[in-house]
Amino acid sequence: MKKLKSQSEAIEILNILKEEYPDPQTVLEHNNPFELLIAVILSAQTTDKQVNKVTREMFKVLKTAEDFAKLTPQELEPHIRGIGLYKNKSKYLIGTSKMIIEDYGGKVPKERKELMKLPGVGRKTANVVISSIFDQDAIAVDTHVFRVSNRIGLADSDKVRGVEEDLMEVIPKELWSPAHHWLIFHGRGLCKARRPRCEECPVKEMCNYYMDN
Repeated sequence: MKKLKSQSEAIEILNILKEEYPDPQTVLEHNNPFELLIAVILSAQTTDKQVNKVTREMFKVLKTAEDFAKLTPQELEPHIRGIGLYKNKSKYLIGTSKMIIEDYGGKVPKERKELMKLPGVGRKTANVVISSIFDQDAIAVDTHVFRVSNRIGLADSDKVRGVEEDLMEVIPKELWSPAHHWLIFHGRGLCKARRPRCEECPVKEMCNYYMDN
């Protein structure tokens, strides 16, 4: 197990990433908590760009939980056919919409525990919603956050929950939510999975992966 960065080192790294990515917020297009929840469920194993392409059209005709709940999966599928695993996700969206209506008075719950009861909603999705919409401190670990954190040395785990716990330990709580976005943007832009652009990286001198290679 490699030594994790200290909190002061983590803050220094995040300050550099803040300069590179000054607008730390989700790129998933939405107008309200329900639309963001739907978009995040759709984003599993699909790019945010593709999700936005699909939801721009879908949200013109399907705007509320009631709109989704009255559909069958077969009726919803054409609206999300451009999304990976769309057959399963159509069931998740309908099931989630029905639960929001029946159990939460038509409103997206604000608590992680309650969100995770909804079909298709895991801890990552719940963390995105509570941090982006309800201003709660949370770190959502997607594939980019997982990869970048382990490479730099902000985390050292082969488990998603382990990475989240490492990040929560080394990053001050008030930076959890923006750090999530900074790490995502860095993973998309430079710290790519197959060919990381290390020579262009502003934090390379503090990165375990770069120094080791």
